[in-house]
Amino acid sequence: MINAAAGVATPDALHAFIDDVGLVVSATRDEHEITQRVADRLSALLASGYLLPLELTRTSDERHLNYPLHVAPDDSWCVAAVVWKAGQRTPVHSHETWGVAGIYSGAEHESRYVKPTADERGTPLTPTGEQVWRRGQVTVCCTTDDDVHSVAAVGDEPTIGIHVYGGNIGTLQRRSYDPATGTVHWFVSGWDPRPAATY
Repeated sequence: MINAAAGVATPDALHAFIDDVGLVVSATRDEHEITQRVADRLSALLASGYLLPLELTRTSDERHLNYPLHVAPDDSWCVAAVVWKAGQRTPVHSHETWGVAGIYSGAEHESRYVKPTADERGTPLTPTGEQVWRRGQVTVCCTTDDDVHSVAAVGDEPTIGIHVYGGNIGTLQRRSYDPATGTVHWFVSGWDPRPAATY
């Protein structure tokens, strides 16, 4: 909903979405069931016309940004606004949990890979396909057994996604891969501080 006086979205739709996701996560441990149900709810949120606060759509010249929208008190799941300038991309990486991503604006090019097993480490990654996701589309980006990809912002405008993960994605230890060699480096993405509102 839009608050006409302030010219910004009220948070009601996001709060309802967060409450719904909390119920889903507490009802089952089946990642495939969770991601499908969360994907349905994220599709509805994007179709509702919900608007992110303007300060959470700001880009950086240096890299994509991860703004926290909600982190469960026990770190069991979170919601993030992920913002790229056109042309920015991630390395090939894992999530080490389940995740659902919806495109709020712009377009995202995803390249997916088979997650290496312990005996496949140190060998080139196997690509499994590419997809361009556009405004309003939602994808199950990962489950624990299938969570290796890279993404790039394509087109002439920033790409903004609303992502839901089965953990605190800003604090999880995750893998970055060299797809040509399979070499792994561990990293923690962290969170970007929410900028002050300017309206």
